[in-house]
Amino acid sequence: MPIVIAVTNQKGGVGKTTTTVNVAAQLATSRRRVLLVDLDPQGNATSSLGIDKESLKKTLYDVLVSGASAADIVLPTNVENLFVLPTNSSLAEAEVDLVNVQKREFRLKEALAQVDAEVVIIDCPPALGLLTVNALVAASHVLIPVQAEYFALEGLSQLLSTVQQVRGGLNPQLEILGVVLTMFTKRTVLSEQVQNEVAQHFGDKLFKSVIPRNVRLAEAPSYGRTIFEHDKWSKGARAYKNLASEITKHLAL
Repeated sequence: MPIVIAVTNQKGGVGKTTTTVNVAAQLATSRRRVLLVDLDPQGNATSSLGIDKESLKKTLYDVLVSGASAADIVLPTNVENLFVLPTNSSLAEAEVDLVNVQKREFRLKEALAQVDAEVVIIDCPPALGLLTVNALVAASHVLIPVQAEYFALEGLSQLLSTVQQVRGGLNPQLEILGVVLTMFTKRTVLSEQVQNEVAQHFGDKLFKSVIPRNVRLAEAPSYGRTIFEHDKWSKGARAYKNLASEITKHLAL
């Protein structure tokens, strides 16, 4: 069974997709077969890997709702050993279309059983609905990006409660891999205050690697590239390389 990491935070704009894409890309450099699952109807992870999401004939929607084979829809990317299960806006309808489906929380887990990958990383939508529950049921680990801004911890108790509920019934093996601080600015007192606050709440679950605010990181998705393709010497690239290294050690990959 592959290691399956759900990258989630129901708050939008916290660097979730950027984290998913760049951690996946870095893990793929170690010759592991890595699959990125774009579970966000916005399809930003798909676009960030240079794929025209609107031209796709079949997407993750067809896998979850129509029972299409995930293996048939997986696409290669420009990064060696990195593949994507792509998405576009059609996925927004899945929450409604799955309402009356039996074992609807297990649709993604069943789909991933058909795919050949050593590591799967899921980019979750910014909500705690059925799609995110599917990710948590399919996952072995949860990675939580937290923005170094005011109200950073707001809503996290709800996310942790959802994780606990899933662990209590649908997926007892689910673990929190850790919390990563994003959009960190060393020069501000606020970033340090948030870092201290998150450390108090999560202890050793807070990764040492911190993702900075970085223009090159912000630019990369508009070119359909990972940060390593766009500017591998940037602060953002170094930060994600360090984070991927921490994750690798933690999971003994």
